Amino acid sequence: MNVLVFLIPVSLILGGIGLAAFLWSLRNDQYEDLEGDAWRILSEDDDAPTPRD
Repeated sequence: MNVLVFLIPVSLILGGIGLAAFLWSLRNDQYEDLEGDAWRILSEDDDAPTPRD
């Protein structure tokens, strides 16, 4: 039972860090264009670098 004195605060701290990271990502518009990234992977661009000999 003594281990709970250690594990409960550690889990609350880790949960707080996760929540802070999520809120940071929301404020910095990380979820702004989810569809664009998916389509960019599938498109064939002519801007691809050419291999050098």
